[in-house]
Amino acid sequence: MVVEEKTDISKENQDGTGKETKTYSLEILKIIKEAQQQHGLRHADYQRYRGYCSRRLKRLRKALKVPQGDRRHFKRKDIIPAMVTDDKFLQVPLIMAERAWSYAMQLRQESNTEPRKKFHLISRLRKAALYSSQLQELIENVNCDARTRLEAEAYVAWMNGSLQFELQLWKQAMENLQKAKVVYGNLASALPEAEQVLYNVRVEELTPSLRYCAYNIGDISAMDDLMQMRAQLSGELMASLDSLIAQTRAKQATEEVMWRGKSCGTVPPRAAGLIIADSTLNQALEKAITNQAKIDLLEAHLIDCKDVLSIVRENFRNELKNKENEKSSAAQHLINYLQYIRLSRTLERNLALVEVAKQKKAKPQDIVRLYEAAIHNITEMSQLQDDPEYVDEQEAKKKVYLAFRCFYIAQAFGNLHLWREALLLYKKAENYITKAIKCNKKHWNLLDKMKKTLDELEMSIEAAAYAAHAKSLLGDTQEDRCSKNAKNTNSLYERLHEYREDPALLTKQPNVYILPPPMRSIPCKALFFDLAFNKIEFPELMYKTGNRTQRPNQAGLTGFVKGLWGWGNK
Repeated sequence: MVVEEKTDISKENQDGTGKETKTYSLEILKIIKEAQQQHGLRHADYQRYRGYCSRRLKRLRKALKVPQGDRRHFKRKDIIPAMVTDDKFLQVPLIMAERAWSYAMQLRQESNTEPRKKFHLISRLRKAALYSSQLQELIENVNCDARTRLEAEAYVAWMNGSLQFELQLWKQAMENLQKAKVVYGNLASALPEAEQVLYNVRVEELTPSLRYCAYNIGDISAMDDLMQMRAQLSGELMASLDSLIAQTRAKQATEEVMWRGKSCGTVPPRAAGLIIADSTLNQALEKAITNQAKIDLLEAHLIDCKDVLSIVRENFRNELKNKENEKSSAAQHLINYLQYIRLSRTLERNLALVEVAKQKKAKPQDIVRLYEAAIHNITEMSQLQDDPEYVDEQEAKKKVYLAFRCFYIAQAFGNLHLWREALLLYKKAENYITKAIKCNKKHWNLLDKMKKTLDELEMSIEAAAYAAHAKSLLGDTQEDRCSKNAKNTNSLYERLHEYREDPALLTKQPNVYILPPPMRSIPCKALFFDLAFNKIEFPELMYKTGNRTQRPNQAGLTGFVKGLWGWGNK
């Protein structure tokens, strides 16, 4: 019996060694990230990615010959360790988890307008967590390399953390997400530099969720980090972060949102989050080193403003129809406030683009277009309120930007040597500055922030106006003469009546006269018809031929013609 047991054990070891000769590998994060980028998630199209997962799963089962029934009947067939003979078998539960997760993310987008889909979302996330656990069990029971095992562990922790995050189980979600972060961080440090980027990006994606969980557990210091990250987030965590910001706002201050001395009524969570983010955006702009960094922050904030405005209009659609209702006026006031935020930040973005254009020494025409966009923003902002002080403030700003616009148009005319037109525009820019200063004195401290800019512009206009005035009085400058001489290629003999300095005459090949002279056309001579030919009497020459009996004068024109053409008497 002992010998038989030993022989059985040896056979099992031989079988085991035979099976363990092949090591399976599955780069989970790389596979799902490439598929997501190529099939919709670059544009947050989860429905397209879900359809890809369904088609991919069907192709895998067909290639591996593991169908789930036939066309008429469904018969569930899971992947078990005994089936695994190729790496593709491990992809089946992975794609099933991704399909369930993408469906959940699609439902999250739709749940903004249909709250009942929240329950379906949670059920799909539970399915995704179940399939990810099946993937981990399969990998543990099959001979896989260490990287595959670690990636499966991190993937399961991330999927369970996402489910608990949605269920608002903050402590469990934080533990799972922290576990996924640690595993992905260790993998990034162990892999070559070319493959580290993907895992480092994954770690950065998990950071906002961890801070959100920390705040809900009770760590108030995490709120500042959330406010700084809000402008850099994609749409996945934006709704949750906005609700968090709204709760924080309710805890920190119980007063209502006011704008221009009027209440905005009930503010939705996304709108409250946007308002607080706008109040903290100035600090982020001050920390930005370059103008391009400021432009990036402002553009991200503007995209958020556009989304929030569409959501608020959708929520207050019924109130806006009843214009006589008090709620409708509060809703309209809130929408005007959000539009003011969007337009004011757009104006800042355009001014930052002006600074970038000045640094790159762009053409004055390009800067003029940017100031025209700024003027258009000011015009729209002035239409949001009927308050006289508010309207005067926007008009004062508009006059300042009109002055800048006239200044750069004048510079464009100066580049074309149109000095008189440029001088008129400089004077018009000075008039706009004078009107803006008068408006500032009427309503004190409207343009205090722009005072330094106005002084610099006024000095620039004064210097440029003096230069344009001098050049307009002198007429053609040396540059104009040189440009005209370059364009005029007439020779010296053709322009003797005018005096002009021509440096080309002092060269070795002066343009004095063109040799050889050009061909000149002359009129042709007229045709002459000799009408006197019939009146001429030719002398008689018959006596020279021997016919002396005939008198010389008897021969006439007829005889001459006969002799000429070789016929008649000789």
